[in-house]
Amino acid sequence: MFLPIQTRWSDNDIYGHVNNVTYYSYFDTAANALLIEKADFDIRYSPVIGLVVDSACSFFQELSYPEIIEVGVAISKLGNSSVQYDLAIFKQGHEVASAQGHFVHVFVDRKTRKSTPIPIKIRDALYPYNVNE
Repeated sequence: MFLPIQTRWSDNDIYGHVNNVTYYSYFDTAANALLIEKADFDIRYSPVIGLVVDSACSFFQELSYPEIIEVGVAISKLGNSSVQYDLAIFKQGHEVASAQGHFVHVFVDRKTRKSTPIPIKIRDALYPYNVNE
């Protein structure tokens, strides 16, 4: 799945490019968009939520405002209670990634914060994006 995102004025830092922490925001947006759009996940009221427990990003080319980027997201690990999203950020229309990394969600009970199996509806929606199946 690819998600287009418009960079914002506030994404740029004093060096004139998108600040490194903002890439993680793009990753988070893409991973949650996959859940919302494909699994009909309700981020506000679902009794089970995904919390980030691991993330990484490698940077290859600067991004800056104003640009439209495309964040590609795939699943590389689909465990009992966790999922690893592999993500890459592309300048719109480009074939070479400007950055790539991963994001791991552990699904937990919203109230107790204890890990819980990924709900079947979510698992079924994520399965087609699992590149290792």
